[in-house]
Amino acid sequence: MPVYKAPVDDTLFILNDVLGFERYNNLAGFSDASSDIIEAVLQEGGKFAEEVLFPLNQVGDREGCERLPDGQVKTPTGFKQAFEQYREGGWLGLAADPEYGGQGLPYALHTAVGEFMSSANMALMMYPGLTQGAIAAIQVHGSDEQKQAYLPKMIEGTWTGTMNLTEPHCGTDLGMLRTKAVPKGDGSYKISGQKIFISAGEHDMAENIVHLVLARIEGAPEGTKGISLFIVPKFKLNAAGEPGEKNGVSCGSIEEKMGIHGNSTCVMNYDEAEGYLVGTENRGLNAMFVMMNEARLAVGLQGHAIAEVAYQNAANYARERIQGRALSGAKAPEKKADPIIVHPDVRRTLMTIRAFNEAGRALLLWTALKSDIAHRSDDEKEKQAADDVLGLMTPIIKGVLTDKGFDHAVAAQQMYGGHGYIEEWGMSQFVRDARIAMIYEGANGIQALDLVGRKLGLNGGRAVMAFFKEVEDFCAENRENEKLSFFTKHLKKGLGDLQASTMWFMQNAMAKPDNAGAGSTDYMHLFGLVALGYMWAQMAKAASEKLAAGANGQSTYLENKLITAKFYMEKVMPETALRRARIETGADSMMELAAEAF
Repeated sequence: MPVYKAPVDDTLFILNDVLGFERYNNLAGFSDASSDIIEAVLQEGGKFAEEVLFPLNQVGDREGCERLPDGQVKTPTGFKQAFEQYREGGWLGLAADPEYGGQGLPYALHTAVGEFMSSANMALMMYPGLTQGAIAAIQVHGSDEQKQAYLPKMIEGTWTGTMNLTEPHCGTDLGMLRTKAVPKGDGSYKISGQKIFISAGEHDMAENIVHLVLARIEGAPEGTKGISLFIVPKFKLNAAGEPGEKNGVSCGSIEEKMGIHGNSTCVMNYDEAEGYLVGTENRGLNAMFVMMNEARLAVGLQGHAIAEVAYQNAANYARERIQGRALSGAKAPEKKADPIIVHPDVRRTLMTIRAFNEAGRALLLWTALKSDIAHRSDDEKEKQAADDVLGLMTPIIKGVLTDKGFDHAVAAQQMYGGHGYIEEWGMSQFVRDARIAMIYEGANGIQALDLVGRKLGLNGGRAVMAFFKEVEDFCAENRENEKLSFFTKHLKKGLGDLQASTMWFMQNAMAKPDNAGAGSTDYMHLFGLVALGYMWAQMAKAASEKLAAGANGQSTYLENKLITAKFYMEKVMPETALRRARIETGADSMMELAAEAF
């Protein structure tokens, strides 16, 4: 049976020692997040993940969701009760606006707890995850009346939310959507059409489901300029603001999926359902992108979270499974063979996953802190700089952490040999669940194109140049430190490859756009390697300083942190040169073959 242990100590090290969380007490909600409160929240969240959510993970995978004859959906055994505990614990509103019933704590703390819970049960956590995105969209673009009507119940978890974009004939190209909205004359609209791949579209865990639906109002322009966003609740609200009459929205079927079986991914049918415009007409994509950006960061977290739980199980197995003898001589002579952890290639696999996981956790929390600054700071310059980083890092976190999350779930499965292919060990589920994260909320090729085609040149390249300067300054400030010079040397080399590749795009992509498309995925991963390397350099600095100060009983943990940092710089960071070389070959060989030759 698989196991899971929430990485509370590692998270505390990042928040307290690397990010210096206490320095941000001037931000709203941070003064309520003392070190004691942070530790208590993480401990309690980890316990809930380990004891309530994780035991249901394989249950959800085996049972899946069932569509009943009346169109209702039954979730797997135990899901409803677990979600009730999640709701009672106030987890959904941890970082939400206190004006609507949230606790207002830092988003970074919400992100940390979110990792634990997604590792424990990704499918179940998608129900509140989609709700949080819907909350964000309504809060930014909804009317005061809509906020008062929907946000308190959604933040409480009594109602859940969804996002409805994809249709059978269009996914990425939303300009092709056909769902229509007809004004009723009373301020509401009749929404008709079909949406597919709607996560948490129908279930039995909430009193109401608030669907956010993209549709085209009659007479609106073609393409993306004519798309509007609507709130379409499962049950219309009565005069008291409570669920009343059933709306014209129903689950036509549940998709048969490769993984995340515990989440009800639905075909949703809208038959003149009553909907209410969010924001202004024909500006629906603008409103929905608030939700999509939240979702993309959350999906990056999912990729990382699955890699973490897969790693924990692979490492446990490698310490226990005996096969063969160490190349340097028997390490367990009293046994018939040595544990496979002694073999260099096993170590290579586990160290690679571990190095990405620990840096990925730091990158997620660093970026979440930027979100807190962007939304809570009173300093406009500081807000803008943080928002720039948030926008730049969104496609990198989504694309890199989900690509690597799947790769590393597969690598962890490989540690088991044939046992990894057998369902009872649980590794197959991690692989299957991780696969979707590379696809939904914008497939990773789209994330790469967004990074290269839009984010690099945004505001004259302000965000990317600021990131380059931050990393350069770190290297310059620490290169004379004998304990850090090793890390800054490798980081500076990786940064050089990233800067050269960025310049190559500037010189070669304007006249020939295919060069940008051909190199975009390599560039996204190159950027990810440097961003993760920057996290490692900061963690190495924090670990070295704590060791020098006495370590407070953490010496083994901190020394292991430095060993893993060294591995990343020696074995992983050199990949930046390969990515750069691929980028600089351009698009010719990729585009030369005629389409009919494929």
